[in-house]
Amino acid sequence: MHDARDGDLDQVRKGLRMASPPDSAQIATEKELLRELEHASPGKRWRGYLKLIGPGYLQSAMTLGSGTAASSLFAGAMFGYDLLWVAPVGMLLGVLVMGVVSHQTLSTGERVLPAMARHAHPVIAWGFALAALLASIVWHLPQYNLAAGVLVDAAATVGVPGIPPMAASLAVMVWAVALSLTYGKSSRLVRFYERFLKYTVWSIVLLLLWVVARTETDWGAVLSGFVPNVPADTVVVAGESVRAVELIVAGIAAAVGVNMLLLYPYSLLARGWGREHRGLARFDLFAGMLLPYALASSLMVVAASNTLFSSGAEVTKSAAVSTLGRVLGDVIGPVSGRLLFDLGMLAMALSTITLHMVCCGFVAMEWFGLPFGSLRQRLFMLLPLPGVLAPVVWSKYAVYLAIPTTIICGAMLPVAYLGFLLLQRSKAYLGEERPTGLRGVVATGGLVVAMVVILTALAFYLLT
Repeated sequence: MHDARDGDLDQVRKGLRMASPPDSAQIATEKELLRELEHASPGKRWRGYLKLIGPGYLQSAMTLGSGTAASSLFAGAMFGYDLLWVAPVGMLLGVLVMGVVSHQTLSTGERVLPAMARHAHPVIAWGFALAALLASIVWHLPQYNLAAGVLVDAAATVGVPGIPPMAASLAVMVWAVALSLTYGKSSRLVRFYERFLKYTVWSIVLLLLWVVARTETDWGAVLSGFVPNVPADTVVVAGESVRAVELIVAGIAAAVGVNMLLLYPYSLLARGWGREHRGLARFDLFAGMLLPYALASSLMVVAASNTLFSSGAEVTKSAAVSTLGRVLGDVIGPVSGRLLFDLGMLAMALSTITLHMVCCGFVAMEWFGLPFGSLRQRLFMLLPLPGVLAPVVWSKYAVYLAIPTTIICGAMLPVAYLGFLLLQRSKAYLGEERPTGLRGVVATGGLVVAMVVILTALAFYLLT
């Protein structure tokens, strides 16, 4: 790893490598407010926190992409309420891990990859960086596939049929490149983008909530669906089979990606957060990440069950976007419902595509010491762009492609978990900030459990 050679470069090597660091006066005011909120009542403290949260929504936006959409929609359409437990369990494990990551980052103020290289092992740090890079490239394929599919469907819905999926995919690429290359140039832009993602996430939640409220829901079965179980059924429709275990592994892997784990600590540092922000960071993970993600994914399963599963719709791996669009179309309207479904899926895919590209830029700047905005750094951000070709090969699987690719990316998580586990046990890294007693057991146990769950799920998938 290369260190910055002058003060200016050192500034932009922190956090998101923004061209201008966060306003110091604003951060000082924020820290003073947080010290006051520590002694306030829970209600007042939470209201104060709500005005400051942001990085959690960044993670929600990144994970609410094609992987979550596909695993949730197919789970509800094929297995009803039985797999409702998958996404919340996956995200709960992710929040436990990210809670540890936030404590480490905010206690030390160190960037994660250099810290992991020094205090865990360079091979593990390299492995983490490479896994995040590869995951961002692999996951780009289903994002473009989904985005192109919904654009084609939206055009057909308003009377413009026959748009080639590749043309739609290229249009998505132009937008994604333009946004990703400007993101991170100022703290104001970062905050604007995070607010946009926040509204996008909650808009999806509200639309799905509307569908659930307007359809017949068996609430007893919904509650039972949150009890972990593995249905032995294999659904076979039109000669295509889907095992429940495929959707379980994909759902758990979609909740927290290895590239999310790389992006998260940098987004904390980019906001200028420090030790005083540790309580805020925990609240942010709950309110900005766990809550909206669990709501969105669960409502997606319930809505798909109430519309597609209950009607006996034939949902296959090659199900068209228009078929899955009935989740909103059957309730809101055949035209407006499909358009809202398409726009929601498009927003999910676009936000994920952008953040994957940003993640690739981080890896390049860390490992090659590239200054922010340099040509080589920008070229690294473009590494996932071959994903734009996905509709050429897999347009038949506009949504389902996210299932196998998410399972592949899930297999990369253990290297990150191992790195953070070693950092958690390092006295040289955390010093007096290393949690002891019950807090230490919970932090270490959360990392171990998360690693065991993903490894067990992958083994079960491969061996059954």
